[in-house]
Amino acid sequence: MPVIHPAHLAWNCIGNDEGQELLFSCVLAGIRAIDECDYILCNSFRGAEAATFARFPKIIPVGPLLTGERPGKPVGHFWRPEDGACMSWLDAQPVRSVVYVAFGSFTVFDRRQFQELALGLELTGRPFLWVVRPDIVHGDVHEYPDGFLDRVIASGINGGGRGKLVAWAPQQRVLAHPAVACFVSHCGWNSTMEGVRNGVPFVAWPYFADQFVNRAYICDIWRIGLPAVADEKSGMVTKEHIAGIVVEVMGDAGMRKRIEAMMAVAHESIQEDGCSHGNFDIFVGSIMS
Repeated sequence: MPVIHPAHLAWNCIGNDEGQELLFSCVLAGIRAIDECDYILCNSFRGAEAATFARFPKIIPVGPLLTGERPGKPVGHFWRPEDGACMSWLDAQPVRSVVYVAFGSFTVFDRRQFQELALGLELTGRPFLWVVRPDIVHGDVHEYPDGFLDRVIASGINGGGRGKLVAWAPQQRVLAHPAVACFVSHCGWNSTMEGVRNGVPFVAWPYFADQFVNRAYICDIWRIGLPAVADEKSGMVTKEHIAGIVVEVMGDAGMRKRIEAMMAVAHESIQEDGCSHGNFDIFVGSIMS
């Protein structure tokens, strides 16, 4: 089993001392609340965390939840509007060729790391769809490397270049698209479940809170992704490392086989005779009785 470094526990990975103390108190209160509850529902499935659910029988998995398939704006999305035009761009790409890059609602980079990421994506030589929020660079307007937009970014109505930038994407639809081969992710739990549910392997690049533990699941326990590792001297994830790890993930047949097996279990869980479906029925029955 992998070892989780204490520095990577959720309450040690957010804000200042006051913020860390507050999050620790919330986590502790949540654990104590388990004894007072009949059931605690979670967005997971038994095959993903069997040991956890065996240890805490009151916590029942009812996922992976289909957050991207309801009419209208999906629950939990903090940015809008989604750029649906990226789907037609994906339609024009070969099967399992695209790198999807999305860091959720809160991740921010400094200017140097943002530029290094851009150059790393260019260096892969693969088509990529990159979600660039307006505030993704800390305290600054994002500034792309010289010539980057001209060299690789799509132009025209649907885009004809190797890269596509959007402010927000319909993530569930993107991950379900056959062109997508790799998910560069901040390892938020909802994004993790969406990647698993759609059988897309990860480059795991956590930012704060529980995302570091989620990375351990992805890279060490499930072995369906590889971690982005910062250079010891510069403290940055370099463009060479980004390009190399993306190419490695996309070419790893064993990793692809493992995540496809997880995907099958996830889909079975939400079918009518599946574990998550049955758990939800039990919950509904308990509140109706």
